[in-house]
Amino acid sequence: MSDAVRSRERLPIPDEVGASATALDARDQQPRFEPVQPVRPPESAPNVVVVLIDDMGFGAPSAFGGPCRMPTAERLADDGLRFSRFHVTAICSPTRQALLTGRNHHSVGMGVTTEMASAAPGYNGIRPRSAATLAQVLRGNGYNTAAFGKWHQTPARDVSAAGPFDRWPTGEGFEKFYGFLCAEMNHWYPLLFDGTTPVEPSRRPEDGYHLSEDLVDHAIDWVRDQRSLKPDHPFFAYLPFGATHAPYHVPREYRDKYRGAFDHGWDRQREITLQRQKELGVVPEDAELAPWAEGVPHWDELSATEQRAAASLMELYAGFAEHTDDQVGRLVDALEELGALDDTLFIYILGDNGASAEGGLGGTLNEHRFASGIPDSAEFIVDNADALGDATTHAHYPVGWALAMNTPYQWTKQVASHFGGTRDGMIVHWPRGIDERGGVRHQFHHVIDVVPTVLEAAGIPHPVEVDGIAQKPIEGTSMLYSFNAPDAPDRHRVQYFEMVGNRGIYHDGWMAVTRHGTPWEMVQGEQRRYFDDDEWELYDTSVDWTQARDISAEHPGKLNELKQLFLVEAGRHGVFPLDDRMTERENPKEAGRLDLMGERRSITFHAGAKRLTEETAPNVKNRSHAVTAEIETGGGAAGVIIAQGGRFGGWSVYFHDGRLCYAYNYFGLDVRTARARTPIPAGRHEIRVDFAYHGGGVGQGGDVTLHVDGEQVGEVVVPKTIPYYFAFDETFDIGVDRATPVTDDYPVADNAFTGELRWVRLDLGDDLHDDAEADRDRARFKAAHD
Repeated sequence: MSDAVRSRERLPIPDEVGASATALDARDQQPRFEPVQPVRPPESAPNVVVVLIDDMGFGAPSAFGGPCRMPTAERLADDGLRFSRFHVTAICSPTRQALLTGRNHHSVGMGVTTEMASAAPGYNGIRPRSAATLAQVLRGNGYNTAAFGKWHQTPARDVSAAGPFDRWPTGEGFEKFYGFLCAEMNHWYPLLFDGTTPVEPSRRPEDGYHLSEDLVDHAIDWVRDQRSLKPDHPFFAYLPFGATHAPYHVPREYRDKYRGAFDHGWDRQREITLQRQKELGVVPEDAELAPWAEGVPHWDELSATEQRAAASLMELYAGFAEHTDDQVGRLVDALEELGALDDTLFIYILGDNGASAEGGLGGTLNEHRFASGIPDSAEFIVDNADALGDATTHAHYPVGWALAMNTPYQWTKQVASHFGGTRDGMIVHWPRGIDERGGVRHQFHHVIDVVPTVLEAAGIPHPVEVDGIAQKPIEGTSMLYSFNAPDAPDRHRVQYFEMVGNRGIYHDGWMAVTRHGTPWEMVQGEQRRYFDDDEWELYDTSVDWTQARDISAEHPGKLNELKQLFLVEAGRHGVFPLDDRMTERENPKEAGRLDLMGERRSITFHAGAKRLTEETAPNVKNRSHAVTAEIETGGGAAGVIIAQGGRFGGWSVYFHDGRLCYAYNYFGLDVRTARARTPIPAGRHEIRVDFAYHGGGVGQGGDVTLHVDGEQVGEVVVPKTIPYYFAFDETFDIGVDRATPVTDDYPVADNAFTGELRWVRLDLGDDLHDDAEADRDRARFKAAHD
């Protein structure tokens, strides 16, 4: 069927109706039967590649004036276009869902990350089927599709071997997926999926393994296969990196490239970056540095040790950024070698939100430790600086560098009210479709504009129906009009912003905003903060590019007009009710979302059980619990029975030198171990580990006792426990401890139980301390350390 008669309004496109049989004998058939032709994209449709960097601010990449050398971004920008007013949602999952659907994040249920989803429609973490993804639309129109990297949109309860898998990447339009399904990942020892099958890399860091390199290896292999087997058939490749989100893991030579490069500090770096941005034309000559965030020290207020610690963490981040961009360069080179680059619409988005302030004022070697209220001292960071970037660290830089990496704008990731949280560099490279080389486009755009841009470039209409479901209208505006018209007036004229209560509304250059929280303060204090008490600011960004001068006092009428417009837009897109809860929403019961484990207090696993994320695993934190297992061994037992977490925090039941053992790793700072007094003899045995929680709040200690066939054989007191989260990038494992090890008693990866593990049962006590109490304790801790 030709494009002239084929309708692309409803997907899947119906099968062609073939000719009827006209003869008894196939040799007499007239007209001859013709082969069924596959659905093909329109004749001129380009290949599409979308690359997304994680946690990078506008002022970080060299392509936008920053200190992180990114030669591939520069190369693509110099041969394509830089977009200077491209916006995202201020945090991860919402940006990614908006990017792939062309709708605002609340419109597709992703008002916040998947781990914080609630029952409210704008926040439930479930993409409605009335909002098909770009991959579904392109695949339905004959594209081959693949995704490699971070996928943070699947409902947390669905990330297990039990599925369902309809909202995994392969259920959302991607024929091929290789990557991970959570907020962050260890780049040395990642836990990955190939499609829906759990996999681990065959190589290790000592063999030269790195996750970013692995993702690009798979992407290049896939693209080569497409060009070899279907050279005239366009493809869509989506490459969302885990970098440059913490942990900052990078080969040492990249870190060392920046040795001493940041000794001048973050205040001076802002000035240097702004000057470079003016030279590149990505900000106007009269752009000012936006105000510094209150409570964040200036560089000259730090001690020499604090400066050295902060500089070393920024050196690490910059090396991580350059390494990531080098991997993008390998993909670009492969496209060029295949003769595909000129006909590829290559969209390079340099951040899914602004630079992250989640490392706190001083930075950290273990971000989970900081998130639980345990800061690292500058002396500790300096003493361990040589290890930065290797598998023993889980580092994140300080707030001061996050502010500098968002130059020239205010604030950071999470703060949707100000451009530091929402404005990122974006590059479009498409030689066949863009006449100018090295141009800058200043039109206002948003991440929801990517889908309509790709569809218009491919000549594909947005479908009115997909799989029998009527489709919601696309809410973005195609950017294609600006590609060859640098002075074209803006078409995306209104855009709301909201994230955990931080709010903003843009209309024709004017912007009203209100910041509700501070991102490095992970929870509110004991006094509830009311949204009606938030103070609104007003900016005219047509003359004040950086939101440097609040003019709300001079224009109260305009401010009120925009505040009313925010209410209208927020009502249209499902923003209400506003929800500023952070830690509470990590608890499914508190948040009001379904939980895989539900109210069960006893769960039995078989020996081959697949790894579980923290959201799908039984919750042993802040409560008593017991592990019971039936094993058989021929003597000299070794290896892991059950483990959760890893080097940066977790617990494990295992055998070492034939003895039953239990280890509790407290944020990598302290490991408490119970060991049986004698080795276990050959034969079948029942082992049990009891953890009696001390109570009195969250994060308290417990008494651990080991039992073999009913006899107590060992014990230890664990003085403190992890109250909130073991790790995003580690799992709950049966019969092995994947990724990093909880204890040095056994090696990385090669630690499977050597005997026969028949079953493991985990019983949970009824003394759980809830997250509301956890928040109060955590707020008190913060107040005591301000």
